[in-house]
Amino acid sequence: MKQDSSYGQQNDWVFASPHTHGKSPYWPDILLSRVIRPAAARAGIQKHIGWHTFRHSFSTMLMANGENVKVVQELMRHANCRCTLEIYSQARIQAKREAQHRVVEMIVPREREATEVELPLILAKNDNARMKLL
Repeated sequence: MKQDSSYGQQNDWVFASPHTHGKSPYWPDILLSRVIRPAAARAGIQKHIGWHTFRHSFSTMLMANGENVKVVQELMRHANCRCTLEIYSQARIQAKREAQHRVVEMIVPREREATEVELPLILAKNDNARMKLL
């Protein structure tokens, strides 16, 4: 990334301000207001976006990928895992649906499995009924 930048010197910033020719970074609030929020608006995102939005997203994606909670805690620099689990990691809608689906599968057999079990029983009953008719 840095080698592709106009400011590729060792002491230049990755997100460098063109006004200082790479010697100072962009101010975070300027990046939000001039780059990130307009890009979000073009993408149709209407929610307020701040720097913590990225923290929430990063933590949630790590957890969704099955990363160890302790690893996520350390990457987020939280004091303990509880903070990571309770505050930053929001369950995804798809993950919630999958969890509900697994519980339903425990109670009610899946359609495919039910069909595989029920079909021979139905055929056997039909054979018995046919034999009675003959």
